[in-house]
Amino acid sequence: MKKKDKTKEKKWNDKYRAAEILAVFTKHNFYSNGFTPVEMRTTLEDLGPTYIKIGQIMSSRTDILPEEYCSELEKLRSNVKPLEAEIARAIIETEAGKGINELFSEFRDEPLGSASIGQAHYAVLKDGTRVVIKVQRPYIADMVKSDFVMLKKLAAFANAVTETEDGSTLIDLKSVINQLEKVTNEELDFRVEAENTRKFRELCISDERIVSCPRIIDELTTRRILTQTYVDGFPLSDSDKLDEYEVDRIAVGKALVQNYLHQVLDAGIFHADPHQGNIMISGKVPYWIDFGMIGHISQQNINIVQDMLAAVLMRNPDRLTTIILSMGITKGNINKAKLTEDLDDLIERYISIRDLSNLNMGTLLGEMSTILSRYKITMPSEFTMLVRSIVTFEGVIEKLSPELNLFDLLTHKMLERIKKNFDLGEKVTSILRDVAATGSEAKQMPGAIIALLRNLSKGRMKIGIELTGYDDLMKNLKKLAKDAALAMFASVMFVGSCILCTTDIEPKTYGIPFLALIGFIVSVALGIYTIIRMGERKR
Repeated sequence: MKKKDKTKEKKWNDKYRAAEILAVFTKHNFYSNGFTPVEMRTTLEDLGPTYIKIGQIMSSRTDILPEEYCSELEKLRSNVKPLEAEIARAIIETEAGKGINELFSEFRDEPLGSASIGQAHYAVLKDGTRVVIKVQRPYIADMVKSDFVMLKKLAAFANAVTETEDGSTLIDLKSVINQLEKVTNEELDFRVEAENTRKFRELCISDERIVSCPRIIDELTTRRILTQTYVDGFPLSDSDKLDEYEVDRIAVGKALVQNYLHQVLDAGIFHADPHQGNIMISGKVPYWIDFGMIGHISQQNINIVQDMLAAVLMRNPDRLTTIILSMGITKGNINKAKLTEDLDDLIERYISIRDLSNLNMGTLLGEMSTILSRYKITMPSEFTMLVRSIVTFEGVIEKLSPELNLFDLLTHKMLERIKKNFDLGEKVTSILRDVAATGSEAKQMPGAIIALLRNLSKGRMKIGIELTGYDDLMKNLKKLAKDAALAMFASVMFVGSCILCTTDIEPKTYGIPFLALIGFIVSVALGIYTIIRMGERKR
């Protein structure tokens, strides 16, 4: 029988949470002092776990935010206020149904680390096994749920006011929020992370002397606590410790790269957040930790990624365009010729000029993502997660061992796969089928040409001429008009909310009419959104 939960925290509701969010915005007063990188980080910290998680994800999106903002947001990965030891102990006892002294021969109150959703403590089981037990913050699920209710309402409103003439949106905030909610909800159930860890061990760890990861202690793992074997070491980011213990950086780097490529290309399951803090060094062996975010990619999409890389290496922008359009979701009409031209420029800059061994894959993928975003092409979620993971991991390897090049090693690995999977009989059959189809079409060509000339001579054919080159100008004018409309709407709503504050309209929260409160939140959010859009356009 489980013990009664001793934790005493406020339960969250939409009305209380809205008032708290407004209080945070009022406290920071960023609209008068400017939204600096530090101000953005501290605002997200004060807004709570949901927004801290958003900040953590955004810290790796240099394609959206400037570098100085991303660097500041990286601090959200570790600078989180820890839980009180008494609360952490109470949660463990409630989930396990036993007292701390019954469970462990040693338990340290000082946390090993504290994150937005939970924190980790060192302990020793009765059988002498050293473990790390992760404890979820109390009532965080209620708070996150309340946050996402408001975020989805705001996203739906933002999508409505930014809808284009063809019915699409410039930024589909609603789908972004839905995806973020899905990821966060999975992280709130530690059983998901436990299962991710088990699968990763099974599929991606073959020799623990080269690369390893912790083991899950099943009997002490529930929705709110997760227990795994302790990795006695230090994070890969600790450069001084790497030198102190004489760790061979190149050997560790090669081991990590080979294992990562095995994850992506062979196992189809990969660490989706492979930053330096999620890789530990113990006995000169790298350990993957923290499997809250795991990516999956099907063999079919692995082959598509392989074809995309081959198109880049062969400098074939037409083939690359075809692959992207077959894989992505498009909104509105796509100027295929212009897209191919932009991809051709990208390939020429990165393949023709640079030596492949020096090519920065993260930058290449980042620029390609920017191009696809410009044409409103949305790639599958597993592909975008893989791109973010590769960009993060390449940065880790670049800092650890600059001699290694992820793009070069990935190319070799894919060429090995192509050779291994090459079926000569199938290729010959495919070629003969194409030749036969071409021959069949060729026999029909003379008749088609005669029919074309006959219709042309009798005036039955119309020739349409399409002017191109003015699309970007018209789009920019439309965007500027919408920015002005958004800014005006936000201003009117803000002023209207201020006027409502002078009335006695019920209900009220902290003396402020609830309707005015919602108006403040929406107008401030719209203002931030408009400023960010205008700033991106200037860049």
